[in-house]
Amino acid sequence: MDTDIEVPVSVEEIGLKSIEEFVVTTGTVKATKEVILKSETPGFYRLAVNPQTSRPYALGDIVKKDQVIIYLDNPEQENSIKIDSVVLNLDISKSEFEKEQSLYEKGGVTLRELKTAESTYINAKYSYENALIQLEKMKITAPFEGIIVDIPYYTSGVKIGASVDMVHLMNYNTLTMEVNVPGNILGQVKPGQQVRVMNYTMPDKLLPAQITQVSPALDPETRTFKSAVYIDNPDLILRPGMFVKAEIIVAREDSTIVIPKDIMLARRNSKTVFVVEKSFARERRITEGLENPDEVEVLEGLKEGERLVVEGFETLRSGSKVKIIR
Repeated sequence: MDTDIEVPVSVEEIGLKSIEEFVVTTGTVKATKEVILKSETPGFYRLAVNPQTSRPYALGDIVKKDQVIIYLDNPEQENSIKIDSVVLNLDISKSEFEKEQSLYEKGGVTLRELKTAESTYINAKYSYENALIQLEKMKITAPFEGIIVDIPYYTSGVKIGASVDMVHLMNYNTLTMEVNVPGNILGQVKPGQQVRVMNYTMPDKLLPAQITQVSPALDPETRTFKSAVYIDNPDLILRPGMFVKAEIIVAREDSTIVIPKDIMLARRNSKTVFVVEKSFARERRITEGLENPDEVEVLEGLKEGERLVVEGFETLRSGSKVKIIR
């Protein structure tokens, strides 16, 4: 070998760092809370005013739990419910029951008379509660805090029948996703395992997630198994229906030697890298540990503090004289 020729190389000092081994998969995210609210009774359409915007509710509006989004006015049904009469009957039956209780304690009425008054009062309460239920059916109310993602247009005052779609509501502060994972790691994926999720258009926005469910069986056609992922999305970075990438972390080491995968050379049945010792390149056979698409853990073959060749290694042989350029 002509040791007078110096091969220019770049080196990095080997230090200890962490590495995660993960499996990459994809899926479509869904809102954890979603509902299409339908009309339960006929009525004349009236869109409520959003107190936060002072205008009628519209697409993209945030709705608080129990807020009324749409009214279905129906004077005929209101009259049939007779809420004022029902309330009056409840008050009367309550007073009668309390009066009978007082008389019974003094021996003024029989137990049968007391029970009859109590039964009348109970029936009056049921009638009142049922009346309130019927009145609530004339409103489209949010069952949870969410965002309006669809609200079909109807002219104010037009009569709407029962079982008509009124509003589509979602809450996607948290999301769920079903993914298919290669069957060869079935035993490595478990509920509670950490996952990183990102949208392809925003690769720098990583969201924390975790595995919530794992199927114990493989799909015989795809040789994969299903897993469910729960995603925290407090800033609403992801939207329902987005196609995203998930990295399921299956193993981690926090203090170990980690090198880039693209500097390894294949030598028969082993992998090697180069280090620099006193201006000469020395080839080292390494034993690999955890790996991911970019990095690999080195279990044997390298030591902390050695100078690892990261550029210019392609033409090196063990014993080549080198010139460190950076």
